[in-house]
Amino acid sequence: MIKIMNYGELPNSEIFAREEQKTDVSGIVAEIIATVRKEGDKAIFAYNKRFDGADLSALEVSQAEIEEAFAAVEPKFLEILRNAEENIRAFHQKQVRNSFIMNECEGVVCGQKITPIEKVGLYVPGGTAAYPSTVLMDSVPAKIAGCKEIVMVSPPGKDGKINPVILAAAKIAGVQRIFKVGGAQAVAALAYGTESIPKVDKIVGPGNAFVAEAKKQVFGVVSIDMIAGPSEILVVADGKSNPAHVAADLLSQAEHDKLASAVLVTESKELAQAVSEELEKQIPLLSRAEIARASIDNNGKIIIADDLKVVLEIANEIAPEHLELMVDNPFDYLDGIKHAGSIFMGRNCPEALGDYYAGPNHTLPTGGTARFSSPLSVDDFVKKSQYTYYTAEALQKIGADVAYFAEQEGLQAHGKSVSIRLEKK
Repeated sequence: MIKIMNYGELPNSEIFAREEQKTDVSGIVAEIIATVRKEGDKAIFAYNKRFDGADLSALEVSQAEIEEAFAAVEPKFLEILRNAEENIRAFHQKQVRNSFIMNECEGVVCGQKITPIEKVGLYVPGGTAAYPSTVLMDSVPAKIAGCKEIVMVSPPGKDGKINPVILAAAKIAGVQRIFKVGGAQAVAALAYGTESIPKVDKIVGPGNAFVAEAKKQVFGVVSIDMIAGPSEILVVADGKSNPAHVAADLLSQAEHDKLASAVLVTESKELAQAVSEELEKQIPLLSRAEIARASIDNNGKIIIADDLKVVLEIANEIAPEHLELMVDNPFDYLDGIKHAGSIFMGRNCPEALGDYYAGPNHTLPTGGTARFSSPLSVDDFVKKSQYTYYTAEALQKIGADVAYFAEQEGLQAHGKSVSIRLEKK
């Protein structure tokens, strides 16, 4: 049963405690990465057989396999995928940054140019659940950014195939190259390249503890989006909220993972009790009831505060991945939310809208990192270069000041590189 806590009666260390991954997989992951670097495709084939039970003769998904998968997906779902892709594209198109130039001072030009990252790798989880939504959320902003090469990896099933809905989403999103590999070995292949799988410049996408650790270990060789932890939802709800709706929204994240975190913060003791009772009704009805039960019992919380002002302070302290504002006039409270990955406004906006369809990205900062990081966006697929130009006359005007500045830092050669240009010939 979910824990109910009264804010102020318990130490903050207990109120704000987070479940952490207790198993250290760093050694196993380091060994996998080293083996992939040394053996390339041979290692990938071996790991596919060992971890996924897939005995493959080729790693890359053929165009015929993509077409076969596309034909196997029901037309209704294909139409929904297309609509979702359109919404995601429309939202992310607004994020496109432009290069700029400054030339206010005579003889001086400064600017910044935006360049797409050339090669990006998209990790799409497989296993117990297929996530075509991840395909769309990761590939659409990369395409909008102008990345020349987008490579997708996803673990195969024992039949040697990737789930058809994942391949269908990739076709709709325009992803051309797809490889049958998952886990830490997929991250290693993308980071270092193999005979079949190209080396990329950045790796994005969620995964299990092995994937997260692998991304951590290859960071620096390539860029990564973030180290994603277990999924989180925090619902801010007042006493007028429907407890069945609140419970359903909490369970929408609890069913992801036994380590997932589902938190309700409210000023209403009556709502807290009603939601607790509603959770007990709804959990047994879920297909993933065992996972949801473990998540709610171990990591779930209902925090009762004195008023909505304190409720928002608690929400900001937790800095959740997903935050629902289940109140009247939610836009009145939006400015009060300082730390959250994605915010869902009002009583008719469950977090699942953001997972699949609305348009904003669902790859979000977890573990409180929303205090300093952001959702995946077009910005993650571009890099910025800055440039400077001075005429001889412009340098003459300020050169002595620059040389003096350098001297104050004790860097004589810096200063000399400027002053030598000021000398009369």
